[in-house]
Amino acid sequence: MLVLRAAERKDAAELAVLVDIASHGFATWLWYGAVMRGDKDTAMEQGRSRMRNDHEPGTWKDATVAEWDGEIAGVSIGYDLEESVRDMVAPHPVIKPLLDLQVTVIGSRFIDSLGVYRHHRRKGIGRALLAREIEKAEGRQVSLITESHNKTAQALYFASGFVEKARLPAVPLFEDSKRHDWVLLARDMT
Repeated sequence: MLVLRAAERKDAAELAVLVDIASHGFATWLWYGAVMRGDKDTAMEQGRSRMRNDHEPGTWKDATVAEWDGEIAGVSIGYDLEESVRDMVAPHPVIKPLLDLQVTVIGSRFIDSLGVYRHHRRKGIGRALLAREIEKAEGRQVSLITESHNKTAQALYFASGFVEKARLPAVPLFEDSKRHDWVLLARDMT
């Protein structure tokens, strides 16, 4: 049985895993910087620390957890995209296209992450989490960014009324990375 609930700070480790699943490893790549600086022992330790943060958007306070029969099965993380995103400077070229796309939807409810463990997929969990994020928008536009090759996620978003607003080429993480675009999708509530 599916239950949606607000995340708690103690869920941070599972949130980090699910954010990494939602991002297809992109989050781990970002978090690895803390390992390189000597601040953390692993990228996941940094992810857990990041998810425990009380003062930044996109952490446990902005997360909805999906439980299936008492087990955490998925998460969505969404927040209002504020003007301050205009002032953000990409710490790495990989981040720049994502920030450039976000600037175009300031004021929307931005879904930062939506992930479900593989063994819990095809149960309607992703659809329920997405519906909860749309509900939290309270009549405003909802936006998100996905990879151009993530057709399964796009099918869910398109079926829920999202349309493509823009796309930019992704800067590859590694020389042999799969080439793709970042695709901005939005659902207007009017």
